[in-house]
Amino acid sequence: MPVPVPQPCSAPAAENSSGAGLTLLVIEDDPAGTFTAPELSAAAGARVRIRAARNLTEAGRLLTDDVDCILLDLALPAGAEARGDGEGEEDGLATLKHVLRIAPRHAVLALTAEDDAELAAEAVRVGAQDYLFRGELDSRLLSRAIRYAVERKRADVAQHQLTESRLRAQENARLERGLLPTPLLDGSDLRFAARYRPGRSRALLGGDFYDTVRTPDGTVHAMIGDVCGHGPDEAALGVELRIAWRALTLAGLCGDELLSTLQEVLEHERQSEEIFATLCTVDIAPDGRRAGLCLAGHPAPLIARHGRAAQLLPYEDGGPALGLLPRARWPRRQVELGGSWSLMMYTDGLIEGRVGDGTRRLGQDGMVAMVNRQLAEGLTGEELLEAAVAQVRELNGGELTDDVAVLLLDRDEDAARSVHIPRPRPASPARAQRPPL
Repeated sequence: MPVPVPQPCSAPAAENSSGAGLTLLVIEDDPAGTFTAPELSAAAGARVRIRAARNLTEAGRLLTDDVDCILLDLALPAGAEARGDGEGEEDGLATLKHVLRIAPRHAVLALTAEDDAELAAEAVRVGAQDYLFRGELDSRLLSRAIRYAVERKRADVAQHQLTESRLRAQENARLERGLLPTPLLDGSDLRFAARYRPGRSRALLGGDFYDTVRTPDGTVHAMIGDVCGHGPDEAALGVELRIAWRALTLAGLCGDELLSTLQEVLEHERQSEEIFATLCTVDIAPDGRRAGLCLAGHPAPLIARHGRAAQLLPYEDGGPALGLLPRARWPRRQVELGGSWSLMMYTDGLIEGRVGDGTRRLGQDGMVAMVNRQLAEGLTGEELLEAAVAQVRELNGGELTDDVAVLLLDRDEDAARSVHIPRPRPASPARAQRPPL
């Protein structure tokens, strides 16, 4: 059925030429060229440019990015292109579904007869932004309908993108939360605390990584590391190195042998030869009084012994960062911990924050002084780490741009002595067999 020519409204010429124009693609079977007007005066003052297509093939050629809205005559016979999209449905809905498929980001208006309100409502349910009846079509109504359809489509697209973004963020959060380590310290008298703050906004995981496990011989192994860079690729590599470290540690590797193997993992998994990672590993003896320390280009841990000020552990014998030298070695240094102590391992994000408005950094000396003040205030464990990270942010004047990871292990010798560890019970002797009756 031919589409009637909308009659222009009596708007002033100045209104018709002002404002941004809209482009309308009309798809209708009108061999006589019913829509021949080059412009349609809009009640809002903007111009509506019209393109006409007599079938879906022609519409596909005219459907360009500058088209704002499509007016589809539901009486248009469904061609071969549309029959596969709406199999088992009448031609109007099959054609509409085809248009929606080839123009997913365009607003669509459905045009139908006044006595076919059910089809019009079904068209909106299928995906059209609105519908128009042929007998009520005029320039003012068409202009208003076009603008409404365009704005509704924009709102629908924005809402869809927002929903997808939220779902993606929730999925990423679940994934990243699952990749954060769970310490394996069953049977140990050491207390564990950690704080983790990625530098990337809206992220849970950065290039810093840490882990703590207790092996069957009673040794507690702790590690903290930092992959250079701050993006998702660095975060993924950090997770790979952490998992590899846990597997190698549980397999019995330690010291130079473990770090050499980790370097091989890094070299195979990194995307560029310029990527490297710093690492600090500590293996604490079962009695808790001594430990082995390996440094691979990483800041030395901080130790606070009972009744003494906190200080850095020796770091002169450290080796290079992983990934820098192909045949590097990482000596393991023996350190005495004492009876009661707190050992803090950290990444450089904690010490590279600025102090005040200048360019001065906190540094290791500033961190040691800060921690000693907090220890003097009686802070320990989780409270100590929370206060340390909060003060570093405060000194920096806002959020830190680098990832921050801090790990704290505590041992109280008096508490350790009071812990009752049951000895294994001797096996009961086998019962003598009773003689047969």
